[in-house]
Amino acid sequence: MEHRRSGFSFLLTDRGGQILLGLLLAAIILVPILNLWVPESSPFHMSTFLVGLFGKYLSFALLALSVDLIWGFCGILSLGHGAFFALGGYAMGMHLMREIGDRGVYGNPILPDFMVFLNWKELPWYWYGFDFFPFAMLMVVLAPGILAFLFGWFAFRSRVSGVYLSIITQALTFALMLAFFRNDMGFGGNNGLTDFKDLLGFDLQQDSTRVGLFIATAVALALGYALCRFIVSSRLGSVLVSIRDADSRTRFLGYRVEHYQLFVFTVSAMLAGVAGALYVPQVGIINPSEFAPANSIEIVIWVAIGGRGTLYGAVLGAIVVNYAKTYFTGVLPEIWLFALGAMFVLVTILLPKGIVGSVPAFDLSKTFLKKPEDATDDGREAAGGRV
Repeated sequence: MEHRRSGFSFLLTDRGGQILLGLLLAAIILVPILNLWVPESSPFHMSTFLVGLFGKYLSFALLALSVDLIWGFCGILSLGHGAFFALGGYAMGMHLMREIGDRGVYGNPILPDFMVFLNWKELPWYWYGFDFFPFAMLMVVLAPGILAFLFGWFAFRSRVSGVYLSIITQALTFALMLAFFRNDMGFGGNNGLTDFKDLLGFDLQQDSTRVGLFIATAVALALGYALCRFIVSSRLGSVLVSIRDADSRTRFLGYRVEHYQLFVFTVSAMLAGVAGALYVPQVGIINPSEFAPANSIEIVIWVAIGGRGTLYGAVLGAIVVNYAKTYFTGVLPEIWLFALGAMFVLVTILLPKGIVGSVPAFDLSKTFLKKPEDATDDGREAAGGRV
């Protein structure tokens, strides 16, 4: 097929991706200059608060990207991706808590403050290793990845799909929320993990550290986008699209549909975990409310508003909606949920392809949003014509 390229040349035909990556590169260059070198008296100065806020938006954009990968290209509507985001965040939070050492309120070099307060005598075994940054980063991807693999193994092998899959993913995140609220789980209970001091020896309150976290988030978003675009532009992506549009026909062609679903679901969960890990040091807290089912539903709304099945549309949707959330919760906090609902309804009715899909110059639906017969033809070709 014409849209498949070797290496990273697939980005050469991805106009929306080129614009996204260009904007991220510009942000990586401009944000440090505007924050660190432009004096505060200048109208062009960017405050550290805005740097952290935009960094949070970019972490949400990576989360939305992970949902669009499975929903837009494989038809898996997950209403529980907030769980994978929160697990990645907790893995980072556990490392940051271990980094505090004896600088906590109670001065215990081993136990975090909340454990001392709850009269814990020793560190739980599942906290071991989190004082090492490489181990913590490994857990950032492994914890959500293993959970997604185990969940997907049973769900997809049982051919659970559609609304039933959406319901059980929401049940998963709700169960985790209830578990993490318990003090005896060893994750801080309803207060969660907070009072972080530094990361890799850098003070989290310093402007330079905040800028560094912003740059790391922007780079992660760019790499995450490139990975997702590589997947959907490959032969694997053709099979995923055929599964989305005609899974029974894809099975008839001889594909093990559950294997493809399991792979992309696990990759998506890992991306969500990375987003959570980048989110936590920028906001300074992680608690069980991140598991709330409403958060996972909101992620789907970001993707729908931006443009499902485009990847960069999911990024746009996450940034636009969260900017609107920041504005409305500051000016008229009581109407935010009504505004969110109104945006979703209006976009669904007036712009069914989302914001990106309504702009012809950036509409890639002819390439990636195929008709079922085209998708299954691609699937046949991906297997070299063999069934």
